Amino acid sequence: MAVNLPTNMLRSFVAIVDTGSMLNATERVFVTQSALSLQIKRLEELVQQPLFTRDGRRLALTAAGDLLLGYARRVLALHDEAVAAVSAGAFAGPVRVGMVQDFADALLTGLLARFAELHADAQIYARVAGTAELQEMLDRSQLDLAIGYAAAGDPRAVRQAPTVWFGEAALTDQHELPLVVLEKPCRFREAATAALDAAGRPWRIAVETPNLSTLRAAVAAGLGITSRTALFLHDLPVLDAALLPPLPDVACVFLRSDRQSDAARRLGELAEELVEAL
Repeated sequence: MAVNLPTNMLRSFVAIVDTGSMLNATERVFVTQSALSLQIKRLEELVQQPLFTRDGRRLALTAAGDLLLGYARRVLALHDEAVAAVSAGAFAGPVRVGMVQDFADALLTGLLARFAELHADAQIYARVAGTAELQEMLDRSQLDLAIGYAAAGDPRAVRQAPTVWFGEAALTDQHELPLVVLEKPCRFREAATAALDAAGRPWRIAVETPNLSTLRAAVAAGLGITSRTALFLHDLPVLDAALLPPLPDVACVFLRSDRQSDAARRLGELAEELVEAL
């Protein structure tokens, strides 16, 4: 009797290999870790071979698992091609979008609401992280589209924006300028400290946070100065440009996977329209 290998199990198997662990794979296939473990156990029963061995905390492929991986990728590629062809433009499967916190606060609600109005049946996975992490997720095929920052002049730029200083003017009189920054890596943090160092201006980290809303609250409370684009922090005071050294412009960039569904392309188009309108 022929053995049928369910595509959801193959997709979970490939996701574990690509992401390096079951925990990371759960964000890609949208099931719990326990459910993912059961899928792999069932897949091993179907092929009557162990697919993984443990190497410390890391999962390593067995010889059988390595052999199955190539076939699984081909099966899934053909499966997805068939679905796309038969659907004739219907939006099947999740659309995975990532963005830096600035865009999440300003765009996420409007973008997703507008997309849902046009494509009510589409499923969306949204990830908020730094540009470097989003790029890594794209490289691992965990995202279809990402919106982030890059240096001015980047060819992927949708628009370019100036970087300015935000905070209370009285703080600039302090010998060591108190800074409110996001955790590394952060393009704006690096730009601010580099500009101050180049100008010979002493500084100190007054507040360091992974969260943009906390950064905004700290600056609003007068705890320090920060640098960001003027596109998003409308509620904070902008410092006179003469008080502190100039900062480089940044580019708002769109990063896309090589293989995108119609839904991902459409979401990208809507996102570009909103960013250009800022």
